Amino acid sequence: MRVSADDFLSGESGLVAGVRAVTTTTLADRFLDLRLALGSAGRAARAASGPPRRVLVAGIYGGDTALMERAAGELRHSSHDVELALGARGATAPALAGVTVADHLEGGKFENLNAILAASDVKRHDWLIAIDDDVALPHRFLDRFVAICEALGFAIAQPAQTRRSHAGWRVTRRRGGLVARETQFVETGPLTAFRADAAAEFVPFPPLRYGWGLDVHWSALARERGWRLGVVDALPVRHDAVPVASGYSREAAAAEAREFLRDRPYVPAAEAQRTLAAHTDLSR
Repeated sequence: MRVSADDFLSGESGLVAGVRAVTTTTLADRFLDLRLALGSAGRAARAASGPPRRVLVAGIYGGDTALMERAAGELRHSSHDVELALGARGATAPALAGVTVADHLEGGKFENLNAILAASDVKRHDWLIAIDDDVALPHRFLDRFVAICEALGFAIAQPAQTRRSHAGWRVTRRRGGLVARETQFVETGPLTAFRADAAAEFVPFPPLRYGWGLDVHWSALARERGWRLGVVDALPVRHDAVPVASGYSREAAAAEAREFLRDRPYVPAAEAQRTLAAHTDLSR
């Protein structure tokens, strides 16, 4: 497919900065938290449950491991059989030594994920979750997230991001009064979940350093296969520690995406931002 004028980009930085923006989004999150605590969508999410699953969690961490340590603890506090397989860009962090399978990794995100997934049997798991090292998860996240995804038939899904988060796609920001939305797009981070059939097709990931454009390609493949994609609003995650693309060149990332998508199908950004269905409970 010919790439048309970078139509794979959202066109937004997603950066939340400045006193006014930070204050406004923080207050919006507090209101939505209260609505979630008192409303029917929140009750449905808190009651969501399902059978134990085998879940493989893969992620790469850098020098500041505080958020990854907390996320690892939250993910292991689950009724599921959770296997953590982490990789370090530098030396192995002592607090994560038991779940770090490779260190001093020098590739990009998906190159590094491939390196650590090579040591795991992805096929024996019901779900694969790829997680970044700068995301804060809500309490009892994994049990409820997997149950919601399975109830709504999502093959690829992500939790919504808070309004305060640095989120480059509007469709991934949380919306009030909803359990989840069926979308045409799921982002490559900060947390992406793949059902077993999707993981079997997508792993190993393309050896991309930056990964821009991979998500809109996933969207096209999901459409071809009739897979549902979803954003779970009732379990919003915080992703406000580091702005998007703050550690690398946007120009280099976009150039890599143009080359990657040149001969591959993808869903343009205007379509990717669309919501197909909004769910106020767990019925399809």
